[in-house]
Amino acid sequence: MNYPASKLPNLGTTIFTKMSKMAQDYNAINLSQGFPDFSPDNHLLELAYKAMTSNKNQYAPLAGLPSLRETLCAKLKKAYNSSYNPENEITITAGATQALFTAISAFIKKDDEVIVFKPAYDCYEPAIELYGGKPVLIQMKAPEYKIDWKEVTEKVTEKTKMIIINTPHNPSGTILKKDDLQQLEKITRNTNILVLSDEVYEHIIFDNEAHQSVARFPELQKRSLITYSFGKTFHVTGWKLGYCVAPKELMKEFQKVHQYNVFCVNHPMQFALNEYLQKENNYLNLPEFYQHKRDYFLSLIKDSRFSFTPSKGTYFQTASYKNITDKQDTDFAIELIKEKQLATIPVSVFNKNQQDDKMLRFCFAKKEETLKKAAEIINSI
Repeated sequence: MNYPASKLPNLGTTIFTKMSKMAQDYNAINLSQGFPDFSPDNHLLELAYKAMTSNKNQYAPLAGLPSLRETLCAKLKKAYNSSYNPENEITITAGATQALFTAISAFIKKDDEVIVFKPAYDCYEPAIELYGGKPVLIQMKAPEYKIDWKEVTEKVTEKTKMIIINTPHNPSGTILKKDDLQQLEKITRNTNILVLSDEVYEHIIFDNEAHQSVARFPELQKRSLITYSFGKTFHVTGWKLGYCVAPKELMKEFQKVHQYNVFCVNHPMQFALNEYLQKENNYLNLPEFYQHKRDYFLSLIKDSRFSFTPSKGTYFQTASYKNITDKQDTDFAIELIKEKQLATIPVSVFNKNQQDDKMLRFCFAKKEETLKKAAEIINSI
């Protein structure tokens, strides 16, 4: 039999799967894949159990539990002074990755150009290519990872359909500032360019910085789809729940794809999350919680041979190993697993043409004992 040609011939297994598998095989401390090794709040688990045992186990509405949508729109109004209608401008999704894929599916056609800033989370480009679009890659420079808006202006053409941004940024741990969003607003004004904003780490931001959501900027809001994650916020990545907000004209098209992709998502968990969100401190305390972990981890490795600038957001920290070796980062990462029993992520896999800046990404969403053991290994290198 002649099997059909692959639509994604150059795509293999994700780096996260590879490194986590190797971490398991070599019994390594896993600071690679971004998930906590500690339990979520018992109260949230109790609310989920309560929903499951209260006959909340059948299909949810396509857009999600109405009361949860109302809670989230009120939350966005309070946080960013942005108005979204819970009836037709929000959809609960099977994690932020599904929201991102659905947004790209709904709007990207053959030969559409989509600007992507590298290093970039690895789900953007395959979705663009799957629908015949062309990723237009703009490489940010390590270690600052700032966007060159002059280059963005030069890359915008009549074929530009979408610009994807991510703040706080995975894998670099940097954030976009108000001026960045104003530059994006200026570039897209009087165009039909859409913005897809990946804001899954909105509540994990440090040093008293404010998250600059596109929802804060009216001109951007009217052309933007924004994705969020409950998994990242509440330490339940395995629940695979997130949501997307957009003006009704865009959300209508988003839901056309969503209904035939998953139709709806986990119903009892939506009841649990809605009740849990009523106490604002359940998410407003996250910056302090994760900044403590960042500061603890960095204090432990400050005398190591790695160099770093403290992460501004997410629960990731990048660090340069230029003072240690000139090996390719993918080779060095594998060596650390096999010889030191420490799993990290080589940043080159997220870069344009796998540009190697000698950077590794560490996840510090871990127990202090895990971070201490990892730091002992890092300090021994």
